[in-house]
Amino acid sequence: MGFVMVTVQELPNCTGSYPRGLLLSIRRSLWYKMGAMIQPLAKLAAVPLYVELADSLQQLVEQGTLRPGHRVPSVRRMALQRDVSISTVLQAYTMLENRGFLEARPQSGYYVRPRLPLDTPEPRMARPMAKPSYVGVSDFTAEVLATCVDPSYISLGAACPAPSLFPTKKLARVMGSVARNDPSLIGRYTMNWAYEPLTREIARRYLQAGAALAHDELVITVGCTEAVNLALRAVTKPGDTVAVETPAYFGILQLIQSLNLRVLEIPTDSREGLCLDAFRDAIRQNDVKALFVMPSFQNPLGACMPDSKKEKLYELLSEFDIPAIEDDIYGDIHFSERRPKPLKAWDRDGRVLLCSSFSKTLAPGLRVGWIAPGRYMERVKRLKFTNTLGTPVVLQKTVSDFLRDGGYDHHLRSIRRAYQNQMHLVSQAILRHFPVGTRLSRPQGGFVLWIELPSRVDTLKLYTEALRHRINTAPGPLFSVKERYRNCLRLNCGLPWSDTVARALETVGSLARQQI
Repeated sequence: MGFVMVTVQELPNCTGSYPRGLLLSIRRSLWYKMGAMIQPLAKLAAVPLYVELADSLQQLVEQGTLRPGHRVPSVRRMALQRDVSISTVLQAYTMLENRGFLEARPQSGYYVRPRLPLDTPEPRMARPMAKPSYVGVSDFTAEVLATCVDPSYISLGAACPAPSLFPTKKLARVMGSVARNDPSLIGRYTMNWAYEPLTREIARRYLQAGAALAHDELVITVGCTEAVNLALRAVTKPGDTVAVETPAYFGILQLIQSLNLRVLEIPTDSREGLCLDAFRDAIRQNDVKALFVMPSFQNPLGACMPDSKKEKLYELLSEFDIPAIEDDIYGDIHFSERRPKPLKAWDRDGRVLLCSSFSKTLAPGLRVGWIAPGRYMERVKRLKFTNTLGTPVVLQKTVSDFLRDGGYDHHLRSIRRAYQNQMHLVSQAILRHFPVGTRLSRPQGGFVLWIELPSRVDTLKLYTEALRHRINTAPGPLFSVKERYRNCLRLNCGLPWSDTVARALETVGSLARQQI
């Protein structure tokens, strides 16, 4: 919008011999009208230009002008079209990525992200178990795991990302450098609790996430599995009862079974996690010795517990004097701008044993994990020594050097985008190909989806039928103590999207429809 500026001095020259009072009135009227027109520009100036551009593009997406899967103009073309700088367009596109409206595809550009309809039904919360029970995991679990790692199968069942998502070549160079600089690391036994530079890096990152940990509060483990194993052994003895979310990751159920512990399943919401009312009732009526919980992007539901709920959970644990084993392995795989705080952030008396690893974000093959065991530190150290003596320093130093110099934060941003994009595409395929009435979770992090199919679908039968097509799935009964969730399954979104993955999902959906 343009304006013609007329000064007060110019008015007498263009008005001839009009009375002075009339001239003053005209001047006042002009300044008033110009001020009214300028005021909206002042308001617009208060909103950054990239925000204004992002809002206008978001509106086009919401109206359907820009449709899911369509490529938006390149950064340079958009800058020319809107007469703005390239940096303004980049900021606007980044904001739309964070809002979930756009996705960046390497060497291809920006695309409108597929979005689930708002009325897509989510899985229903299970009813609680009446009493604790020993785990009845059958040999079928081993069969599922075997096909998960078999490269001849399309692995939709394992929570294993594709190797191509990790910086394996860069890690190999770092490991080679570590071994060349100190070959003795390979030739001697490892008997330590932790490599200090690594624990300092881990503690620094937790501080950024809102949990104040000292580096000497950490013990490095062989993956998260060993961390959880040590935690369970530190706080329980055979025959004790452990409360777990349900559905629960089948790996933890197997671990509990191996320690001859009993399980009390607690209903869990697919969005907000553990049901606190059900947990309170359970610990009032049962002698629960520990809680195993995944507050951030629980496997298999993908639920993320709000901060207010984590605080209430910690108060419950304190009231009944119960330790919590927190599995935080998916905490760094968040799709929002802020990493969720771990439950450990509220720990005032060391009752939370925080466990995690780099297996889902950086290097599954290195098996580098950790535990912050709080008041159970000495017990965990003794157990660690008898379990594995220590974690190889050559592996710890490799990870530590990469965290310090290898661009880990840049890699995290990249892998989060990949997981989020893959999860959206898998969700869309489910809505297209699976039976009417299918419910699915909507995680805001991690890379697994929990699917609830119509009651007439048997996912154990579906698993067998899919294997004939060289497709592996994870049927629902694996995620329960007594083989519940017969009509549910977990799907892996850690595989880069391809025609092969798309056809596999279409096949599984077709097989499920045939059962109905």
